[in-house]
Amino acid sequence: MSVLVTGGAGYIGSHMVCLLIDGGEDVVVLDRLSTGFREAVAPAACFYEGDIADRGLLRTIFSKNAIETIIHFAGSITVPESIADPLSYYENNTVNSCVLIAAALEAKVPYFVFSSTAAVYGTPENAGPVAETAALHPESPYGTSKMMTEMILRDIAAAYDFTYTALRYFNVAGADPHGRTGQSTAGATHLIKVATEAALGKRNGVEVYGTDYPTPDGTCVRDYIHVTDLANAHLKALQRMRAGGRSIIANCGYGRGFSVLEVLDQVKAVSGVDFPVRKGGRRPGDPVSIVANPTVAMQELDWKPQYDDLSVIIRTALIWEDRLPTAPCVSDARRML
Repeated sequence: MSVLVTGGAGYIGSHMVCLLIDGGEDVVVLDRLSTGFREAVAPAACFYEGDIADRGLLRTIFSKNAIETIIHFAGSITVPESIADPLSYYENNTVNSCVLIAAALEAKVPYFVFSSTAAVYGTPENAGPVAETAALHPESPYGTSKMMTEMILRDIAAAYDFTYTALRYFNVAGADPHGRTGQSTAGATHLIKVATEAALGKRNGVEVYGTDYPTPDGTCVRDYIHVTDLANAHLKALQRMRAGGRSIIANCGYGRGFSVLEVLDQVKAVSGVDFPVRKGGRRPGDPVSIVANPTVAMQELDWKPQYDDLSVIIRTALIWEDRLPTAPCVSDARRML
């Protein structure tokens, strides 16, 4: 049996592919390469270039491969872009996911892991870590499009022999500790990626979007999770469903937050570079503060984070950034930690 990883040439997907192959799984990757890279896909994986909305291609993949599980990363992920172009987000994240789910049902694929987001919560109503039972108030089309796909999965699981796990990501950062892959997308907007580029002289500084939020230093607060820990949560979800576990939704974060300025100070400390920081106005769609309550993931998935250290997250990101544009997923991986 094989695992189909959609978006497996992207940042998180490429880490997932490496982890699955490390565990002896047969892996099939589907990616249209709009933001991912063919060279990021581990050589042992079977690769198809194409879109998850291509029904003919999906039938071909399912007919030629004994797919048991789909891990669905493919999608659009930028909050400001979703506000400027909402229709494309509803099409790519919701409509196209529906096509993929329908193809999975047709092929009788029993297990599905969905890449969701903490953006479904918006700014939580109550202070403190947010649990999966919190009210959903997405503040961007990105968050809404993911919430809608979660609802589709819920209804499909109630009607068919189909089990899913939706993992709500908090802020993903860092790179593979073995040096095989990392975040390589040009023009990325993730804070730690942008800050490491500034530290290495690839940008002329970092702009902070909003310094008047009701937080200790006026900047937004986020829960940062290492990408390898996140990939491992998907593996745990897969193992749990294979063992008969029911459909669940789980947060993926560490349960503590750092402000934008705290992250930038830490990048400066780890890199030893005092790059310029410019303070600007707020950006639409940004929640004030959001931190995970990861209890469900830890208890239901038996998930045990290994890289819960902001300096480690930043160091792996810096090492990877310094290697670019070297090809990712190299075979002669070396230990970095």
